Amino acid sequence: MSLKTSKLFLNKKILENENILFIQDLDGVCIPLVKDPMTRKLNKDYILAAKLFKNEFCVLTCGEHEGERGVNRIIERSLNSTIDPKKKGLYLQGLAACGVEFQDNKGNISFEGISEKELDFLSQVPLLIKPRFENIIKRLFPYMEQKTIDYHASISICKTKFSPTINFNSLFEIVGNNWEKRVIVQKELHNMMNEIINICEYENLSNSFFLHISPNLGKINEKEIIKYSTQNDIGTTDIQFLLKGAVKDSGVLVLLNNFIGKKTGTKPFGQNFNFRDSPKNLKDKVAFCKKYIQKKDMPLIIGIGDTITSQKNSEEKIYSRGGSDRSFLELIQALGKEYNNKNLIIFVDSSSGEVFRPSTKKTGLEGITDKEDYLKLDFIFQNGPKEYIKWFMEIANQRYLIKNKN
Repeated sequence: MSLKTSKLFLNKKILENENILFIQDLDGVCIPLVKDPMTRKLNKDYILAAKLFKNEFCVLTCGEHEGERGVNRIIERSLNSTIDPKKKGLYLQGLAACGVEFQDNKGNISFEGISEKELDFLSQVPLLIKPRFENIIKRLFPYMEQKTIDYHASISICKTKFSPTINFNSLFEIVGNNWEKRVIVQKELHNMMNEIINICEYENLSNSFFLHISPNLGKINEKEIIKYSTQNDIGTTDIQFLLKGAVKDSGVLVLLNNFIGKKTGTKPFGQNFNFRDSPKNLKDKVAFCKKYIQKKDMPLIIGIGDTITSQKNSEEKIYSRGGSDRSFLELIQALGKEYNNKNLIIFVDSSSGEVFRPSTKKTGLEGITDKEDYLKLDFIFQNGPKEYIKWFMEIANQRYLIKNKN
């Protein structure tokens, strides 16, 4: 697959199409990847540009909108105000927690399809993680002081409402460039999260949750495959404890339902459609859209992500493909083919951040995609979030002027 470097065809298609919808990931796309999620930053001008798109733009992220670690706190820090984002509608509208937490641009949150018992268990997950995490640290780093252990726990355990997460980057800092020790960390923390998943069975919640591994190498028997570190690729950096059905491709359907509902006055999938009402596989999702969405209502979709993987197995006969953005980008591509829209798939190279990723500048598409991959990239922003944000602001302003010329 050749790397496309001209943005002219992107701009032409976006500016000339009357009915469009941006569906965009956040971390690694418009937010540079960092080792500590609490230090994430968002460009103020990008926030203002997103507002110009109005309902034509939404986010689809595995992070969360609200909470101490939420993107809303980043927006408030970027704008130096807790009042303006709500008053001026500057929060990023769309879905968080991989399709669970919906927000409009004034920060009004809603979530459907979740039981109180599930929410209660999610609130207990960080408490279940903490002692297990401390035991792992004491075993791997026996001379570490308790004060330092507490510090790593505070950074690594993400106490989010819908997606409690264990982040590996703090421990990766300790082992440095020793990739074999990184693999040990990955195995230990993966086993820890599997242990907590098993607790669900005793709570009669065995069908409620799953582990989302990021990045991953696809699935086997509906379980995501961890991507172990190598000399050239850091591999999996976090594992989220998620509600079953909370996958980004199901989120695409929720976003389409809301978008078309606002445009036509009728939501094609029904007023209360949520992530748990979505068909399970890509083929059924496309058929579901075809059944309920008329061609005239289907927008040109621009899908933007940074986390897709493609890795040859040891026998070099087949590829393992995954990544937290793959499923939603594949669905967007498939819908483009079905509706003859030729939706746009944009990849942002996030390797310039603090978290090591394969670089398209250094190794091309190795580790990201391959010539046999179903997913085809229409454009690659090789210079990462900085380059993407610059383009995003330009296209937002151009489209705004076209839409408001009268």
